[in-house]
Amino acid sequence: MQPVSSISLFFLLAAAYAGQAYAAPKTHMTTFGKSVSVKWYVGLNESSTFDLKVRPLYIDGRLKEYTIGSPHDITDRLFAVRRAFRINDNLPEEAGSTPRWYWQRGGWLLMDRVTGRVSPINLPDFDPLYSAASWYRDYIAYCGVSDDGKKLYAIVAQLGRRKPVLKKPVGDATADGTPDSECPAPAWQRQPTRVTFRPEQGPGLTFTVRGHVVDVVNDAEGEEGTE
Repeated sequence: MQPVSSISLFFLLAAAYAGQAYAAPKTHMTTFGKSVSVKWYVGLNESSTFDLKVRPLYIDGRLKEYTIGSPHDITDRLFAVRRAFRINDNLPEEAGSTPRWYWQRGGWLLMDRVTGRVSPINLPDFDPLYSAASWYRDYIAYCGVSDDGKKLYAIVAQLGRRKPVLKKPVGDATADGTPDSECPAPAWQRQPTRVTFRPEQGPGLTFTVRGHVVDVVNDAEGEEGTE
C-alpha cells in the first residue's frame, strides 16, 4: 500500500471537517413530566383556591421550566407552552425561615427543539390572571387588561412582531379576582382566517386576519362566519 501524501491527507482532513460543519444540528430531547395538582391562591385577597395541573419541562433530562396546559405546535421545530412558577411568600421578618412557596400562572414560553432554547413570549397587556388565550398558527388571541386594571382590549399578536396585529378597546374590565373572568378564549376559524372575541361585558366582535392586517367583520357577516 502506498503511503498517503501530505497533500492527500490535507484534503481528507478538510473534507472531514467540512462534513462535520454541514452536518444537521443535533435535536435536543424535550419531554414533559407527570402532571401534579397544586393549589393556586386567587381572588382580591387570595382567599380562593383553584387546582392547577403543573407539568415539568425537561430538556436533555434536565428540568427547565414548569408548565400548565397543552403545548401548541407552531412549526415542526417551535412550540409554545404556558409557564407556571413558584414564588416565595415570606415576609421580611421571616427571612431565613423555610420559604412559603405559592404557585402562580405565568405567561407563554417559546421552545426551540433544535437549539433547546426556551424564551418568554412578549404579549402586550397579557394578564396571567384574566387573559384566556387561544393559538392559531403563529397568532395568539386573548383579552388584554390595561396596567391600571380598568380597560379591556381584544388583542391578536404574532410571533416575531413587537406590536400586536390587533389591539381594540372592548369595554371596561371587572377585575374581580376570578381567573379568566373577562372573556373566554377567543375562537378561530380558517379560510378566511378569522377570530371572534366574546367579552363578558360587551357584544361579540369578529375580525379577519390577513398577514399583518386585521379587518373588522360586520355583524351579519360575522354571524355567518362563526356558525
